[in-house]
Amino acid sequence: MTRRKKTRSLADKVTIRTGRRKDYKQWRHENPDEITSSRRFTQKKRQQRKLQAARKLARQEEGQSIEIHPDTPENKDD
Repeated sequence: MTRRKKTRSLADKVTIRTGRRKDYKQWRHENPDEITSSRRFTQKKRQQRKLQAARKLARQEEGQSIEIHPDTPENKDD
């Protein structure tokens, strides 16, 4: 018979639901469909994405334009 590891924490031994973080994490893991992001978080992320898109557009507009197919044909010397 193996011995159980000694622990200082009583968190594993408690059976009742408290308001502790470990209990909440376990509840979230068991009930993934009841969890939604807060309105503040979603608004913040939406704003961050808008800023990121605006920065990306600004970078693209200030960059140099490269002509991939120039109108003048090149002279090929072999």
